[in-house]
Amino acid sequence: MAHPNEQQRDRGDRNDRGDRGRGRGRGREQEREDEFVDKLVHINRVAKTVKGGRNFQFAALVVVGDKKGRVGFGQGKAREVPEAIRKATDEAKKSLIRVPLREGRTLHHDGKGRHGAGKVVLRAAPPGTGVIAGGPMRAVLETLGIHDVVAKSVGTSNPYNMIRATFDALKSQASPRSVAAKRGLKVGDVVNRRDDGASSPEAIEE
Repeated sequence: MAHPNEQQRDRGDRNDRGDRGRGRGRGREQEREDEFVDKLVHINRVAKTVKGGRNFQFAALVVVGDKKGRVGFGQGKAREVPEAIRKATDEAKKSLIRVPLREGRTLHHDGKGRHGAGKVVLRAAPPGTGVIAGGPMRAVLETLGIHDVVAKSVGTSNPYNMIRATFDALKSQASPRSVAAKRGLKVGDVVNRRDDGASSPEAIEE
């Protein structure tokens, strides 16, 4: 029969191992959190008329991305600005989409998106172009991890519509691998057909 002190030591060892396991789990969660970059795109005060008068809240629009091809956006409302931003950030992380990138810096092909009165056009660009885009579109493209792109919006300056139109354009992006699989071609054949001038010289030589 084990001595009481030995039993306590065994329980203590198990507890230590459990704490270490939980610590590792929290560490991994923290690393995942650190992967993301968030940008506040827009915040405004909204009023709701109720029986006793008007309730004021803040509405936040946030874009979140890992700069490696994943991006999402979210909206949040609260009586305090920090809480509205937190809610919007949490929602953005739940709505992430993955976008294939060419050479890890630009789009595979040009794209168009639309939402409501907002229309956007995204064009793949050669190295050194930079992110030529305004306001909400720039926030989306930078958090996505794009370094070279030319973007244009027409029809509205509403940030909510611009964000949704930009996401509509990004969702239409397809990698050469997926295009080749659909058409029964080789990936090399799809890549060689590009004539938009957006590939780097090194990629063309390969």
